[in-house]
Amino acid sequence: MTTTTTTTCTVAEYLAIRLEQLGITHLFGVPGNHLGPFLSTLHAKTKVRWVGTPTEGGAGQAADAYARVKVADAEIALGEQGIGAVAVTYSVGAFNLLNAIGGGFAEYVPLIAINAAPTYEQWLNQRAIGLLTSHMSQRPESNLDVYRQVTVDAQAISNPGLAPTQIDSAITACLSHRRPVYLEVMEDVWEARCAAPRGRLTRQQRPVTAQNAKMLDRAVTACVDLIRSQEKPPILWAGEEIDRFRLSDEFEKLVRETRIPFCTTVGAKSVVSEYTPGYSGVYNGKASNPDVAEVFNNAGCRIGLGTWATSKNLGGVRSIGDDWAVAAHEGVHVGSSYFPDVQLAEFIPALRRRLVLDFGAGAFEADHFALARKDGLDVPASTAAFLDAQIGGVYPESVTYDSFFRHVNAFLESQTGEPPGERGNPFTVVSDAAFALIGSMNLRMAERASYVAQNSWLSIGYSVGAATGVALGRQHAGKRPLVFVGDGSFQETCQEMSTQVRHGLRPVVFVLDNEGFYGIEQMLVHPCFYKEGTSTPPSDGADFYNELHPWRYENLADVFGSAKHPMHGFAVRTHDQLEALLKQIGEPTDPINQGPIVVRVQFERRDYPEALKYKIAENCPPPGGAPSEGSAA
Repeated sequence: MTTTTTTTCTVAEYLAIRLEQLGITHLFGVPGNHLGPFLSTLHAKTKVRWVGTPTEGGAGQAADAYARVKVADAEIALGEQGIGAVAVTYSVGAFNLLNAIGGGFAEYVPLIAINAAPTYEQWLNQRAIGLLTSHMSQRPESNLDVYRQVTVDAQAISNPGLAPTQIDSAITACLSHRRPVYLEVMEDVWEARCAAPRGRLTRQQRPVTAQNAKMLDRAVTACVDLIRSQEKPPILWAGEEIDRFRLSDEFEKLVRETRIPFCTTVGAKSVVSEYTPGYSGVYNGKASNPDVAEVFNNAGCRIGLGTWATSKNLGGVRSIGDDWAVAAHEGVHVGSSYFPDVQLAEFIPALRRRLVLDFGAGAFEADHFALARKDGLDVPASTAAFLDAQIGGVYPESVTYDSFFRHVNAFLESQTGEPPGERGNPFTVVSDAAFALIGSMNLRMAERASYVAQNSWLSIGYSVGAATGVALGRQHAGKRPLVFVGDGSFQETCQEMSTQVRHGLRPVVFVLDNEGFYGIEQMLVHPCFYKEGTSTPPSDGADFYNELHPWRYENLADVFGSAKHPMHGFAVRTHDQLEALLKQIGEPTDPINQGPIVVRVQFERRDYPEALKYKIAENCPPPGGAPSEGSAA
C-alpha cells in the first residue's frame, strides 16, 4: 500500500493514493489528454492498474460489476468496503459514461466516476471571451449538472487547496451511501500540490438513536404479529439490499435459526448459496416457475428483506396485499403500516432474535417442509427434485431457450463439488437483460454471490462489459464469467471482448441468437406473434423496428484474437453440439480455454422462455374470444 511521508503531494498523487487505499486494483476507462497526467501518476506511484476499454460505457459496466463482486466477496478487509472506479475525458467521454453511472445509482453500486476537464485557464478564457477548446460547451457546468442527477456527491475541482476536502467528502459519501460519486478535475490541477492524505476513509454508519430503537421494536413487533395471525408458516423473500449492504451472513443466520423457507428476487439471486436449507427458488411474480410461485403464494405471509419493487422482481404482479411485510429503502412496511428510518442491518438480527424467542429455534420447519416435500420443494432434496423436473432427463434435438438453460444448469451442477454447496464453482454467471435474464434466473448457483445481473436499470449489453470487471475482480480466485446475452444486446457492446482478449481473461459468452430479432421487445409490444398454432409466417407480424442485421458472431474470434492472444468462436444449434462444447469448456487443459470464448446459440425466431407465457395468455385471446381478465390494453 502506497503511503506518503511528506506533508504535501500533487492532486494526482492524492487521488491515486486514495484509490489504492480503498483496495481498488484496476481503474477502467478511455484515455484523453486531460486525463494523461493522472494516469501517468497512477502508474508510477501505485499498484492500481489501468484497464483501457474501447468505449466509456464498457468501462463503466466493467467498473460496476467489479464493485459488485468486491462488495460481495468475504475477502474484503475491514475498511476496504468494495468499490469500483472509472476515468474518462470531459464531455465526449463523460456523456458516454453517464448511462453506466445511472445504472449504478439506480442499483446501489459504489462507483467513483473521474472526469478529466480542460484547464482552469481555458475556462477563464471561455468565460471572458467565449473561446471554446476541445470538448467544451457554452455551459461550463454541463457535465457537473448532469452527473448531479445520478450521484450522491458531485464535485468540480479547480482549486488544488480544496482538492483533498472535495475528494475525501465524495469518496466518504460513496462508501456511506453505496452509490456513485463524481469528481471533475481540471487538467492543470493534477500536478499542483496540496496537503497529503491523512488516515484512511471509511464508511460512516448512520447512528441508531433512541427513537430509531423504538421504531425498530415497533416494526419487529408488527412483523411478528403478522406471522402469528396466519394459519400457515411464512416465507422470506431476500432482496438486493442484502447483497449491497453485505448482510448475507445475517440473512443466512436468520434462515438457519428459524428454518423459515425463502425465495430471492432475480436481483438477489445467489445472495446465499442456493444449496442452503430452505431455499425454494427465485420468485418473479407471474414469470416464476409454477412450483416456486405456489409455495410462495401459499405461505401464510411474505416477508421481503431488502427487496425492491421492480418489474423484473414482480413479473406482471402490480400490487401486494396486507399479508406482506417489506423492509427496504430505510423503512419497513407491514400491511398498511409503515415504520420509517429502520435500517435493514438492524432489522434482520432483531427479527431473528424475536422469532427465536417467541416461537423457538427451528419452529417453522416441520409444517411447511412437510407441504414443501409433497410439492417437491423441500431443500436440499427438493431443489434437486425441482431441477430434475426442469431437466426431465431428455433434451429436444435443437436447442430452445428453456432446454438450453436446463443443459447449462446440468453443466454447472457437474462443475460443483460434493457435498453440494461446500465447494465453489469455477464460474460466475453474468446475465444480460431480456430473455437471457428470464432464462438464467432458475439456474442453481452453488456459491454465494455467483450471479451478477443488472435487473432494475436493464441497460442492454451490460453483461459483456461487466464480464471484464467480474474477471478482474475475481482474478485471484480464478473465476471465469459465464455470460448470457441476447444478440441485440451483444451488438451494443461486443467490442468489449477485445479488452478481455488483451488482458488474458477467459469469459465464455453465449450469444442467444433468435434469427436477428429483439425478442423481448416483440413480446412487450406484440406478444401474439408468439402464440402457438398461428399460421403467421415468422417474417410477418413482427414490428419492423425489432429486426436486427444478422451477424456471424463466432467469427469475431478471428477479429479480436491472434496467435499471441487467442480467442475461440463456435456456433451451436443442437444439444449434441452444445454437449460437446460444454465438455471442452469444462476441461481446464483444453486449448480453447486459453482465452475468451464466444458461442452463437441459434434459436428459432419464435422461441421464447416459457416463463413469459403468461403475457400471451393475458393478451392473445382465442379466435372469437376476448383477452383474459387483467390483460394489458
